[in-house]
Amino acid sequence: MRFSSIIQSIIKLIKKRKKLSFFGGVFLFIIFISTINSFFSTDTPIYMTAVVKRGDIEDTVLASGLVRPYRLVAVGARVTGRVVAMHVTPGAIVQEGDLLAEIDSTDQENDLKRKKSVLSNSQARLAEQESYLQQAQETLKRQEGMIKEHAISRVNFDDAVVQVKIREAQVAQLQEQVAQARIDVDSAEVNLSYTRVTAPAKGTVLATVVEEGQNINASQSAPTIVILGDLSKMTIKAQISEADILKVRAGQPLYFKVLGNPQRRYEGKLETVEPAPESIRMDESINPGMGTSSALSSSAVYYNALVHVDNEDNFLRTYMTAQMHIILDSAKDVLLVPSDALHDETQEREAWVQVLVGANKVVKKQVVVGINNRVMAEIVSGLDEGDIVIIGSRDGLQA
Repeated sequence: MRFSSIIQSIIKLIKKRKKLSFFGGVFLFIIFISTINSFFSTDTPIYMTAVVKRGDIEDTVLASGLVRPYRLVAVGARVTGRVVAMHVTPGAIVQEGDLLAEIDSTDQENDLKRKKSVLSNSQARLAEQESYLQQAQETLKRQEGMIKEHAISRVNFDDAVVQVKIREAQVAQLQEQVAQARIDVDSAEVNLSYTRVTAPAKGTVLATVVEEGQNINASQSAPTIVILGDLSKMTIKAQISEADILKVRAGQPLYFKVLGNPQRRYEGKLETVEPAPESIRMDESINPGMGTSSALSSSAVYYNALVHVDNEDNFLRTYMTAQMHIILDSAKDVLLVPSDALHDETQEREAWVQVLVGANKVVKKQVVVGINNRVMAEIVSGLDEGDIVIIGSRDGLQA
């Protein structure tokens, strides 16, 4: 019966009985509500479904990390003094040996002059003693001939021998002094060269830490002057969670994207996975007083994984954030269903699904599951392309 005809019948009944009792009116109202409810209600269930179709699938481990230059160098000063000149600014590209900064060299130049003066004096004294030695050797040689002819006494001959030995000892001592003086001069020259801070390798100036006129103290440690990096190749240090670390290993393929350009995908492979988390440095058994075992056990554990990638176009910048996907398994052009369609998946990768046949017929089928990344799952066997699987009911609950 159509809904409109039912309403018309109720209206006619009301017109025939203009004077209805109170209970009669209530009775007609109940009939009206029941009629509407029965018209709109249905016993046919409504399912959330998905079509089995072909596609590609990956099972990945997600990690994030910072992009850093493959070679990052903090160029420091090895002498104390005032910075008299800075020859580079951030962004400058330098070659090995290029001058980066100059430090006041007055003290080093004066020290070099003193060391050279000591060397000259030692060399002069050595030359003098060498001449005395030569003279003593000539005297001894003459007396060797004279003693054979008994022209001199044995005492005079022995004195000549002693004089040669004394002169030889003095020459040897001065030779050592000259050698030490040369070392001191070389050291002074090296210290003077330290006032000219040069690039240890080719790279890009990422930051200048000091300014012209600033005094630096290198008595205990080398203060950083310039931070230099080779941007032609970058390294990503990604953090792998404890829950995923047993799934990853060196050599696995991966891809990553950076927040500045999420459309661009960088391909690579996992170079190394560090065997211990960085928190091991705080272990009290290694560094007493640095940390406690309870503090380490209560914090999240992450393992560092390193990835190297070419950066010839210099698109990647220092300390960009990279979202990394380490590929554990992948397949192309396979049958796929939402993971929510699977029920009771076993370790043997078997499960069952509900297939909708026709308008409301549901058939239970066994399937063999391949890759399952908890979003989509590969179906190795048990379903055909185009099948409709049930993934939930109208109420949002899994069927």
